[in-house]
Amino acid sequence: MENLTYYYPRRKEPALLNVNLEIDTGEFVLITGPSGGGKSTLCRCFNALIPNFYGGRISGRVTVMGKDVAASSTSELSQHVGMVFQNPEDQITRMSVEAEMAFGLENLGVERNEISRRIKEVAEILRISDLLKRPVETLSSGQQQKVAIGSVLVMRPQILVLDEPTSELDPKSAKDLIDLIARLNTELGITVIIVEHRLNFILDKVDRVVIIKGGRVSMDGSPQEVLRSGEVAQLGVSLPRAVQLYHMLAEMGLRLQDVPLSVEDLEVELRGALRWAR
Repeated sequence: MENLTYYYPRRKEPALLNVNLEIDTGEFVLITGPSGGGKSTLCRCFNALIPNFYGGRISGRVTVMGKDVAASSTSELSQHVGMVFQNPEDQITRMSVEAEMAFGLENLGVERNEISRRIKEVAEILRISDLLKRPVETLSSGQQQKVAIGSVLVMRPQILVLDEPTSELDPKSAKDLIDLIARLNTELGITVIIVEHRLNFILDKVDRVVIIKGGRVSMDGSPQEVLRSGEVAQLGVSLPRAVQLYHMLAEMGLRLQDVPLSVEDLEVELRGALRWAR
């Protein structure tokens, strides 16, 4: 993204303003920030939903896999970019899990044997093989989210974009889903871009954290770089308690060696600090 600015139709204020962002192949990038800051708008630019579907005014340049988004159709980019929305019901259209996963491939005219092979392959990766004959409406929210991801993965995208995929899930299901997404990134080499507010389960898995506020990129760096900054708490990011404790201890004069990205990290850091104090 180069100097990307975007206005929704009939809006005077830009949803995105002079955004410059480069994401490399195979990266796992977390996009976070306060509500209404432009995160979902940013995601819609990756697969040409903006400007093709939403309209409005756009300037600057977005290039995905060498393709100029402004000159590409959403169907063309869907072969490279898979989008998973916050609510799986917004994109699930078929009665059974198997039919839902086959839908996109059927529209592309993929042969039936190849469709079956891909569905079986992806279902095994997601561990939903036992759900293929089930009606989607009988599944839990977590299972539906896996089906939504599966319907994207069968298209074999190089980039997976997820817009708050854990928002409707309980903590255990959210952790399981984040673990699965991290596995897709490491084992399949898929580039992952995820918008998320619940940071407890994800900070120790991502390569980068991008904070969006007011339509601008406020911070961009490794989790350690971003969370070590005293500015991060002023940007409307919901910090995990381990990170909050890191900053509280720093204010008291005790700076841990690294920012704890998980409870396990916090335990290690505190043990190290206690040994040093002795």
